[in-house]
Amino acid sequence: MARPSSSSLILFFLIASLLLHLSSAKTLKRDVKALNEIKASLGWRVVYAWIGDDPCGDGNLKPWSGVTCTTEGDYRAVTELEVYAVSIVGPFPVAVTNLLDLTRLDLHNNKLTGPIPPEIGRLKRLKILNLRWNKLQDVLPPEIGELKSLTHLYLSFNNFKGEIPKELANLPELRYLHLHENRFSGRIPPELGTLKNLRHLDVGNNHLVGTLRELIRNEGSFPALRNLYVNNNYLTGGVPAQIADLTNLEILHLSYNKMSGVILSEVAQIPRLTYLYLDHNQFTGKFANTFYKHPFLKEMYVEGNAFKSGVKPIGVHKVLELSFDTEFLV
Repeated sequence: MARPSSSSLILFFLIASLLLHLSSAKTLKRDVKALNEIKASLGWRVVYAWIGDDPCGDGNLKPWSGVTCTTEGDYRAVTELEVYAVSIVGPFPVAVTNLLDLTRLDLHNNKLTGPIPPEIGRLKRLKILNLRWNKLQDVLPPEIGELKSLTHLYLSFNNFKGEIPKELANLPELRYLHLHENRFSGRIPPELGTLKNLRHLDVGNNHLVGTLRELIRNEGSFPALRNLYVNNNYLTGGVPAQIADLTNLEILHLSYNKMSGVILSEVAQIPRLTYLYLDHNQFTGKFANTFYKHPFLKEMYVEGNAFKSGVKPIGVHKVLELSFDTEFLV
């Protein structure tokens, strides 16, 4: 029988040492305390798979369902918490804000109530916050603007009210912002236009007022924006010529507002425009032929306005989805 080579033995001992180190690493007491506090909450007793005291696993016990831990040095830290669609009830668990190493927090499709606590701003490493499809309410705390690493923020299908906090403009990495189907009021903060990486902005189905001109009043606004949903609100005014400066825009959803005026030919100059929804407003006039010759425009809805004869839709009409979530989480 051939003897194992020295390199094979070294590799074996390295792997064995690594496994021994991982097994001996201790979970941060801070994280153990926080998750056990959550586990003890009455509304979280539906999470039957949380067995034992250590959320990262202990001995023969596996890590708790939905909990991901990462080993750093001699300790393990909870870096992801994904507990969704299990009918959790009660207020947002403030103890979760003690999990300071969290990069992903996903509690969507539960029955959480009450406000998001201001302590949320403690989660400096958080990249993805998904709380959609709950019963959360009250105003959004400005402390959300302290989550400097955040790339995805999903708060749709809740009962949030008040103004959209301008502090969201302090999130330099933010790419997806979903706020639709709430009760937000006031104007959409034009400060959001300074977000260099924002690709998707959905504030549809709220109680928002103001104009598009106010939203994109600053030069260079929304440089990366692809999808803009402001449908089903109370926006007024027209579609400004400056909309053509959003050169990456693919979806412009303005349906069911109180907008008026003529649709300028500049809209047809948006090079990648693919879906244009103008229906159920108070627009007038006619369209330039460039709309019907646009190389990418697949759908254009125009009904429910006061356009002159000859203005025709583009594409096959169908029931619109509230938002495209094909890139929901990455």
